[in-house]
Amino acid sequence: MRRILYLLAFLGGLPIAALAEEMPEITVTAEFRPSNDIETLTSVTVLNDSEQATRGASHLEDLLGLVPNLNFASGASRARFFQIRGIGERSQFSDPINPSVGIMIDGMDFSNMGTIAHLTDLDQVEVLRGPQGTRFGANGLAGLIAIKSRDPEAIASAHVKASLTSFSGRNLTATLNQPLSDETQIRLSLSKETANGLYRNQHLNKDDTNGINETHARLKILNTGANYEALVTLLHANVNNGFDAFSLDNTLNTLSDEPGFDRQKTNALAARITLSLNEHRLEVLGTLSRSELGYGYDEDWSFVGIHPFGYQSTDHYLRNRRHQTLEMRLMPKAAGEAFNERGDWVIGLYRTHQSTELTRLYTFSAGPYTSDYRNDATAIYAELDFDLSDKLRWNSGARIERRTRTFSDSLAVAFNPTETLWGGRIGLQYHLQPTANVYFRISKGFKAGGFNTDGTLSPELLEYDAESLIETEVGFKTTFAATRLKLALFRADRRDQQVKSSFVRPRSDGSTEFVDFVGNAAEGVNQGVEVELEHQLSNAFSLRVAGGVLDTVFSQFINEFGEDLGGRDQAQAPRYTGSIALAYQATSTFFNLSFDAKDDYYFSDRHAVKSRAYTTVNTAFGLKKQTWELTFWGRNLANETILTRGFGSFGNDPRKDYVTEPYYQFGSPRTLGVTLAFEP
Repeated sequence: MRRILYLLAFLGGLPIAALAEEMPEITVTAEFRPSNDIETLTSVTVLNDSEQATRGASHLEDLLGLVPNLNFASGASRARFFQIRGIGERSQFSDPINPSVGIMIDGMDFSNMGTIAHLTDLDQVEVLRGPQGTRFGANGLAGLIAIKSRDPEAIASAHVKASLTSFSGRNLTATLNQPLSDETQIRLSLSKETANGLYRNQHLNKDDTNGINETHARLKILNTGANYEALVTLLHANVNNGFDAFSLDNTLNTLSDEPGFDRQKTNALAARITLSLNEHRLEVLGTLSRSELGYGYDEDWSFVGIHPFGYQSTDHYLRNRRHQTLEMRLMPKAAGEAFNERGDWVIGLYRTHQSTELTRLYTFSAGPYTSDYRNDATAIYAELDFDLSDKLRWNSGARIERRTRTFSDSLAVAFNPTETLWGGRIGLQYHLQPTANVYFRISKGFKAGGFNTDGTLSPELLEYDAESLIETEVGFKTTFAATRLKLALFRADRRDQQVKSSFVRPRSDGSTEFVDFVGNAAEGVNQGVEVELEHQLSNAFSLRVAGGVLDTVFSQFINEFGEDLGGRDQAQAPRYTGSIALAYQATSTFFNLSFDAKDDYYFSDRHAVKSRAYTTVNTAFGLKKQTWELTFWGRNLANETILTRGFGSFGNDPRKDYVTEPYYQFGSPRTLGVTLAFEP
């Protein structure tokens, strides 16, 4: 933090050039109707390919440090589970779970599957913080992350980019945009990324057991007629990563003899058709996806013969997931055509069907464990905005969702819950001037209840209730001259908060087994502040500052050990997150220096092991000519130790008689890279 303060002091003495350019407009596309981010009635961060280039980012996890109050949990090869304002899941094993943070990729729902959040042909990443009950329903309790790739364009173009990085990393992407006629354009993007990873398996003498091997392909087809527009997106992802990230010695040297894996093969289709109907517009959106997911690990983290008391075990989870959605929205053809040109509205109907078939292969099970889970939901929603005066605007929205789920498994466990959930928001926005406003919003978010599938749990732990929260947010947004400023203060009161816990059972050989389950805490409070500032210091220099302060506590919670955690911080909720970046942009060169900071936080609600606070230094330097661009970049230049997952309630080392101790997964150390982009 001291380095950040020094930089702020330095920047405070820089003159502001009179010729500094005005800030460009930013459009948020994840709402029902695209809108200027200054007009969006929620705290939102928008990142584009400029931030991607300066970070050498290929995956969403490379940009997370730029977003206030956004965190992630690892325990896999990539960041898969995310937390916004301290709310979100951390892992998934046998049981179905309900996401708190939605992940959308080109309009397709991949919540809890952040492994494929690759940034190939990126247009922008949008992070909407706070409940998205009207827009996204039960999957948007804490917020929404939307990744949008570039749409086809009317001008032919091609783009090739290649990167070399630390740990034998290689990344090649190619994009082709081609108009077929005045009405039809296509855009094809391909990428291939490989890397050995930062861990070395000493037992097997390999450095790629936690490596990356990912292929992504996307085809977009845009067709426009007199009264319609149709956009079709085809997505293919083939992720075949290793997972070997825990060491008995808490180092980057592992001892596994059967390293794990983290795989995902997805084929998906999304179609959006927009029809002009006299004074109205009808949007029909449909998606189909099928994913084969594999996740497995060497449970003992060691090899045969490491110690006479040692044990051997692997645990593999193989899922086939199918997801279908159909949504219809009716709205005015253009904003301001309703209510005497003073208002806007949308009404919609949503239907989804999701099925997941699981096969678990576990050393200590008598045979394969299988389960079949199906989730059907139907929702109706509406949103209404209108001007109360020339300066004051009303915003409201509501969603009612009916969810039916069925579950059965090979142990004769069965559930069939049905519930009706609702959420929404009301808000006021006051325009101080055309490009400055203050807003006040009250939102109700919701997340479906669920069930735990381990039949040895006591009956009262087999099912848990839906969670809801009421969040109040006050914000200020403005653009003026060469500055964009966004400020938000929020408080979320959580009811029947869903908390993940686990039992640890001893086996006959002295090792331990986990039984994960989810239960309801009585209540919790999540509150804080978020600020984002962009300022053009001159025609060449710009400054970007983003920060979040977060206070999360359990108002009342007794964990499975009978411990009262009332007043303790919730897991995965650092008290501060922040970044600051100084950029220089000229005709043929550019430079970026940035700092990211994050406080420590609890890894779990069932033990007291915490991460470490850290500040990373990142930089990029680039040269540009007419058709090519060469960028040298580095992340975490000071080689700070970053912890991304931690356990603290068991022992796994037979050499220490399985004494309870903490174990950690490490984030990326110093990473250097060079990227060459060519656009003929």
